[in-house]
Amino acid sequence: MDDIKIRDYIINNFKDDDVDTIKRAIEESIKEKDEVTLPGMGVFFEIIWQTSNEEEKNKILEKLKKRFHQKKAD
Repeated sequence: MDDIKIRDYIINNFKDDDVDTIKRAIEESIKEKDEVTLPGMGVFFEIIWQTSNEEEKNKILEKLKKRFHQKKAD
């Protein structure tokens, strides 16, 4: 595994999975709050970001900004 980059590993790990399996992996990762899963979530976000148009990116940024603001107030 030393020669395999983490992005490639994550993508290969999920490439044959269906939507429900991917969703379950995301939800379990969030629920467990395990920092070990953060690199995988980062790869997921990178894929979303790279495949989004400018409108979608702006929506993502607004959601993040709103959530960061909420966290600060909590």
